[in-house]
Amino acid sequence: MPDAPIDSDSAASRAYRAILDGILTGAHTGGSMLSESAIADSVGVSRTPVRAALIRLQDEGWLTIFPKRGALVREVSAQAVADLAQSKVLLESGAVRSACSTLRRRTAESLREQLAEQRETLEARDLPGFVELSIDFHRSFVIAARNAVLTELYDRLADRQRFLLFSYGQRLFDRSDEILAEHAAMLDALAAAGAPVGAPVEAVGGDADPTEPALARFEALLRHHLNETYRLDP
Repeated sequence: MPDAPIDSDSAASRAYRAILDGILTGAHTGGSMLSESAIADSVGVSRTPVRAALIRLQDEGWLTIFPKRGALVREVSAQAVADLAQSKVLLESGAVRSACSTLRRRTAESLREQLAEQRETLEARDLPGFVELSIDFHRSFVIAARNAVLTELYDRLADRQRFLLFSYGQRLFDRSDEILAEHAAMLDALAAAGAPVGAPVEAVGGDADPTEPALARFEALLRHHLNETYRLDP
């Protein structure tokens, strides 16, 4: 009995995810050429859904299609890296500023437990594990604002973050102690900008906000951390 036909949308989605995962993890490096037929064979689909997946990835800026030759994986420019880092600073620090003081401290306390997991993954050289923990760590700053639109905007940067963190794998291992110290320092500043755990959830504001020095320190620490992680100039 013949196999049931594969739904084209499902096949295209499988091809898309397989290609993108290869780019994010470094299996498909910047400057490499991807073949439709090779991808179709590895994913187990026809070339039609692969072609659809490549077009989608080109629209998203991951590669460039050259007819009859294949698709070239784009290399990330220094400006693109700087733009991502700056976007993270604006979104994460802005979210922390708009979060109520109680949620700032609650976020800091809950994330302290994750630092031990981060250390374990770095010591085990578990890059995929650390990448996901790091993304979740920084995303928590945005979630603290309780703004669904802000969180949605931030989540659109997740794959770009994965790509860069995977590409800096060895650097992350080399800087493991510094990364953990930087994360801990950010949590100290976040806690200092918050109210004690158990206090009523209410916003802190006004012209004489007593948390301003701690918020400014959080932003400075975040900026330094991203500069070091993404190898940017201070």
